[in-house]
Amino acid sequence: MKQFARRRLGRALGYGWAGLLGDLSGGVIAALIALPYGLAMASLMGLPPVLGVFTSILTAPIIAALGRNPVLIGGTASATVPFIAMAVRSQGVGGAAKVSIVASVIMMGFCVMRLGRHISRVPHAVVTGFSCGIGGMMLISQMDIILGVESAATRSSGSTLLQLASLVERLGGVRTAPLLLGVMVMVAATLAARWSPRAPAPLVGVAMAIVVARFFGFHEREIGSMQWTMPPFVGFAWSPQDVLTVLPSGFALAFVSSVNILITSRVVEHFRGRHKRAKTSDADAELGAYGIANICGGMFGAPLSVGIPARSLAVVRCGGTTGLANLVHAVVLGGILWLGSGVVSHIPLPALAGVTAWMGLCLLDWSAWRRLPKMSRVDAVAFLATAISVLAVNAVLAVAIGCSVYAWKYVYVRWVRPESRVPDLQID
Repeated sequence: MKQFARRRLGRALGYGWAGLLGDLSGGVIAALIALPYGLAMASLMGLPPVLGVFTSILTAPIIAALGRNPVLIGGTASATVPFIAMAVRSQGVGGAAKVSIVASVIMMGFCVMRLGRHISRVPHAVVTGFSCGIGGMMLISQMDIILGVESAATRSSGSTLLQLASLVERLGGVRTAPLLLGVMVMVAATLAARWSPRAPAPLVGVAMAIVVARFFGFHEREIGSMQWTMPPFVGFAWSPQDVLTVLPSGFALAFVSSVNILITSRVVEHFRGRHKRAKTSDADAELGAYGIANICGGMFGAPLSVGIPARSLAVVRCGGTTGLANLVHAVVLGGILWLGSGVVSHIPLPALAGVTAWMGLCLLDWSAWRRLPKMSRVDAVAFLATAISVLAVNAVLAVAIGCSVYAWKYVYVRWVRPESRVPDLQID
């Protein structure tokens, strides 16, 4: 009788074994993607590398409980690096904690003042262009590892296009082993996804790469063992000078993070097949959830958590549908740090690079490129400008450039040539 009641409840909620498998496998893949990325981002900021992982562990439970997008996975992102790095250089880990906490409070202020709904009012063409640009950035950023030509030059380039140029100069040194592992992951994930949309495609690719690496005796760099060490509370003191240093950086970081969170949330919803605009209150609530979560992380000196397309898309591709995936992603990260060994520690880095590159290919949204000739001119220009700007400059400025196309069209139609008004102009 109890089993019958549980089955009825599962059907009533629309959640069954397939959804549970999707959440579990998606959470695991998100954690595998998060581990090397979080370590690298924290190192760029000048923080202890493990703090980049603790960002996800500390904030995920709160985001899963309070966030409105159940499969939006947060973590340390490149968009926050300049702000945190500047604080670390001036005041150490305590400075990073201060600017993160200030930014978190401002994000909560955006929620209370209901500004999130306005920040999220970005035209669909800009969102799609942002998605494609991020996909290209993810793909290009992992090619040096997949090709086996990783160097300080390819990792320190000022933009994705410069990184691509540096990569082209080193094509003569391509190695077979990492190329084989990376391409194998991408091919296996693609085939698994076509076989079943709910299959844990990236996990299948990673498993095959581990087997092949062991069979052929490839000695590529691996994740390696890690030790669990809970970070202590960060001590810091406020000073009058912080009004001129911490507050401006905190406000800029809050705005950049808010744009990142809300745009990424819309991109994730787009790939879930939900093209209708969410409730306006959802954007405000999302910023409030991330603000509360990041205050908790900032107390330990962990960098700000924002929406991560690669991890979120991994959950979507694996069939995840609820906040359980976010919790699993945090638990798996904690387990990796706690155990510090096992199968996960032997995953080759080219295999993880292949996962991220495959996610980038998925984000490229080929259907949008096929629709490009049918778009209105303003939509097409905004789409291309946003996508190219993500690669040429950075993600936040790219959104501003894409939106400026609509602003210029509005000014032109309204004031310069009012007789040229066209019915297809929609300022979203």
